[in-house]
Amino acid sequence: MKKPTIGILTWRNKTAFREPEYFRQLLRVGRELGAAVFLFSPGDVNPKSRKVKGIVLSSDGKWAGRWFRWPDVVIDRYWYAPKPGFKDYAAFRTKPYFLYANSRFANKWRAHEVLYRNEQLRKWLPETQLYTGQASTLKEMLRRHRVVYLKPINGTGGRGILRIERKGGQYRLLGRDKQRVKKIAVVDQEASLLQRVKRWVGREKYLLQQGLELSLIKDRSVDIRLLIQKDSNGEWDITGMGVRVGPKNSATANLHGGGTAVKAQPFLAAHFGEETANEIIGECQQLAYQAAHTIEAHFGRMIEMGLDIGIDILGRVWLIEVNPKPGRDIFREMGQPDLYRLAVERPLRYALSLVKNETSAGQWDGRGGEQQPTQQPAKQLALFRQY
Repeated sequence: MKKPTIGILTWRNKTAFREPEYFRQLLRVGRELGAAVFLFSPGDVNPKSRKVKGIVLSSDGKWAGRWFRWPDVVIDRYWYAPKPGFKDYAAFRTKPYFLYANSRFANKWRAHEVLYRNEQLRKWLPETQLYTGQASTLKEMLRRHRVVYLKPINGTGGRGILRIERKGGQYRLLGRDKQRVKKIAVVDQEASLLQRVKRWVGREKYLLQQGLELSLIKDRSVDIRLLIQKDSNGEWDITGMGVRVGPKNSATANLHGGGTAVKAQPFLAAHFGEETANEIIGECQQLAYQAAHTIEAHFGRMIEMGLDIGIDILGRVWLIEVNPKPGRDIFREMGQPDLYRLAVERPLRYALSLVKNETSAGQWDGRGGEQQPTQQPAKQLALFRQY
């Protein structure tokens, strides 16, 4: 019997990847699970021969390329980048080549629209608008909110985010550019602010989002990263969560931007008390399940989601954004290697379950390799677990 074959679709430049350490772990865990796992990009696919040039780890731990048969299933880990290669990827994903474990997502604005249409989720969403360079939109948001955030609709890792705080007659700007370099400025006039924002945005599309009072620690951004994944039965389950604490004077709490991670329950209990902390965590769990089912029902089958959740100074829960291709380093940062291993393993186990069930299920509709989610009863929320 042939080993099941799993392809990981991603960007690569020879043997340079955006997530090399995570990919090393995926390949190692895949081998332990009895699967042949390899990395590839759209240019590695030969439809005529039905073979794919995959990148794997050699016996000495170095990257090496070799030809593989057509994969049984593909996990899409291709991240957005404003480069020609992304256009090639988008065109490639419309072709019905593979059975995909996860559908293509959309930009943050479309995702917000989908979530906002769900009345149960709306209470957790900060005010968010599409920003296309209109000065009136920014002015109105700043009149309603003392702090607003500008976010690229396709940004990742905190890149390109700008925090704008209205304080007296001044505006304080704090952000990270596309290379995650920290930028700080203070301007005295609205006209100067609009000019700086125009330069910051350039030709890209951005979101304007209501700023939240998330400074549970003075001068630091604090949020929760929650990872929800499919288990091997195809049901959503929360793998874990943790609190990210940003460095001083940072617009975000991203680990890539210098943030640190601590366990959620002790952190929240220290700020709100044990009972309220448990209620907050339970609400985050409820939010995660509803968001996962809502996103999947609209965009097609998903495999995992990372939710950035804000807890304001009053203990109110806010959904900041949803990431369909999340990292999992937060568990290693918190000293939880077992959870990190589970977070790596779950996408592979779910992909293997799709291979096993593909013939009998008959769900693959062939539209660009996308597959609609199976209709499952909503999983009951588990009793409170310690995070």
